[in-house]
Amino acid sequence: MIQTLPPRLHYVLKRLGWYLVTFVVAITLNFILPRLGPTNPIDTIMTKLSSPGMDSQEYLKMYEEYLQEFNLDKPLIIQLFTYFGKTITGDLGVSFTKHPLSVWSIITHALPWTLLLQIPALLLSWIVGNVLGALAAYKRGIFDKALYPLALLFSSIPYFCFAIILVYAFGIHFQLFPPMGAYGMNLMPSFSWAYITSVARHYILPFTSLFLILAGGQAIGMRSMSIYELGTDYIKYAKQLGIKERGIVGYVFRNAMLPQLTGLALSLGLMVGGALITEIVFSYPGLGMALFNAIRENDYPVIQGCTLLITVCVLAANFTIDVLVGFFDPRIKAAQQGQQA
Repeated sequence: MIQTLPPRLHYVLKRLGWYLVTFVVAITLNFILPRLGPTNPIDTIMTKLSSPGMDSQEYLKMYEEYLQEFNLDKPLIIQLFTYFGKTITGDLGVSFTKHPLSVWSIITHALPWTLLLQIPALLLSWIVGNVLGALAAYKRGIFDKALYPLALLFSSIPYFCFAIILVYAFGIHFQLFPPMGAYGMNLMPSFSWAYITSVARHYILPFTSLFLILAGGQAIGMRSMSIYELGTDYIKYAKQLGIKERGIVGYVFRNAMLPQLTGLALSLGLMVGGALITEIVFSYPGLGMALFNAIRENDYPVIQGCTLLITVCVLAANFTIDVLVGFFDPRIKAAQQGQQA
């Protein structure tokens, strides 16, 4: 007789199966989409290398050599399976336009800048936004009337618009902060005080553009969830039982936080959209700028490497939050036990 799996393990394996299917679909689209463009990356390379005096036979010979070297002379289905095989082993290939530089070297150079910018902005905005949203729902009055319109305003502004406004206002007009880059053009990366202060000054505008928009969205969501929880029957019953105000606030905050935890994982998807666009607006040398340059130069391996990394991070974060919510949310635990029974 086959022993039935424990409810929690069954839940985790079921979620893992769906995420693996999603990953396979994502990695297939990751290969196909860059190749739908009208231009050939080899044409871009040859345009840079060709000279007015180059012989046509020499040109064709170089063209064929690049096709073979980058495996573009094979049928598309063969290229797809080759890509699958290399990706599983961790080989992301070599950049077309920056040959012989590997894709991993480009990513490892850009990724620290992206993490430095986006992770603090994401976590700090999540904490500040949730605290302010909960306070606005609980205190109401003038605090809520002042916070809610501001949060709604910031959460409604597109990332690139807000970034451009900050660049013009504080970078160009008032000249308080550098409008672009990650450090001064006259500096080299080092542990010197001049370099660190330059990085900090260049960091302020991109961080602010992400933080205010993210915090506004989190505050709106937390305020709505807290108002809903404050109107539920169990809160009214707790007040009638004489439970202290601090305990009631704890119940409200804990229950309202569950959707916000899921929102935190989904916020990682911003690296694909608004946050990467912010890097492009500020010419910040992160993953967004590397992806933008790769798309502009039709560099298939770099596009695939950047989007694959983003896909893995988003799926891993969502899977982790999905499992944690399944463990801590009593409604999901009850459903698991019901299925087991």
